[in-house]
Amino acid sequence: MKPTIYDVAKAAGVSIATVSKVINSTGQMREATRERVKEIMEKLNYQPSLMASALTGKGTETLGLLVPDISNPFFSEMAKTIEDRAHESGMSVIICSTDENVEKEKKYIELLQRKHVDGMIVASSFHNKKVLEGVASRGLPFVMLTTDDSGLGVTSISVDDFKGGFEATSHLLSEGHQNIVIIAEYAKSSKLRIYGYLEAHAEHGLVSSEENIFRTVASIENGRECLRQIFQKGRVPTGIFACNDLIAVGVIQEAKTMGLKIPEDLSIIGFDNTILATTTVPGLTTIAQPITEMGKKVVDVIISEIKNKNQTKERILFKPQLIIRGTTAMNNR
Repeated sequence: MKPTIYDVAKAAGVSIATVSKVINSTGQMREATRERVKEIMEKLNYQPSLMASALTGKGTETLGLLVPDISNPFFSEMAKTIEDRAHESGMSVIICSTDENVEKEKKYIELLQRKHVDGMIVASSFHNKKVLEGVASRGLPFVMLTTDDSGLGVTSISVDDFKGGFEATSHLLSEGHQNIVIIAEYAKSSKLRIYGYLEAHAEHGLVSSEENIFRTVASIENGRECLRQIFQKGRVPTGIFACNDLIAVGVIQEAKTMGLKIPEDLSIIGFDNTILATTTVPGLTTIAQPITEMGKKVVDVIISEIKNKNQTKERILFKPQLIIRGTTAMNNR
């Protein structure tokens, strides 16, 4: 059984109130008594209750992190950065993967509130906006990561998705590709990347057909399935812009199954610049999100807002960067 505060008090020969004062660094007592209680706590391996700390207004030194899919390398790499930064700041992180499921969203938000986390980082799109509105109304600090909702009045941190979509498409257009298909997710970030895709076409005096816009859920298999659908519908593009690296990898795999050469027959560009981008053959040309910088920033911001709940909220945009590797080339068709 875990030792309790009663066990510590009994072993140290002091009252429970005295042990509580030592735990919370409050009250006056002889230094020898304070040291004696600390020694007993260490000897018994006693861990003060985080819940009790929360109820006394001290906080639990924990953060909640909600992501849509922890198996997606982008979110797993982001979560690792967030956890490392939080650890440096003396905080722990509880990670929840929502699968963008409404019931899971609600369940995890309730769980994190029961755990009395000091703040939350929301990296999932959240289909149930009322749940987040409830969090905001209760005054629990939270920051939105990779997504935003101006109606919630909270700080958001993301990459400039419009610019990223524009640069990805402009790169393909500069290589002579005019029949470019975009494969997007059902997320606000992808909507902005689509707008960038359309704007790049407009700047080149081109109009992209709605039939060249495909939407799916991010996974390698869905990337493969989308390429099959694209060819079945007779689109036969020379370039494909996949709105994340997972989808792009699926496209590469299926293209090879179809006997297509990359980039000679089909140029492919992804988005995120996760570890996947360096494992494909050839290496994946992609739009990099500054994952490390964004992860560190979101932790610094949420800790600052925990300390000062009246802190001004803002929308923080990071710049995307085009990383050219081997999956894009001049169009020879």
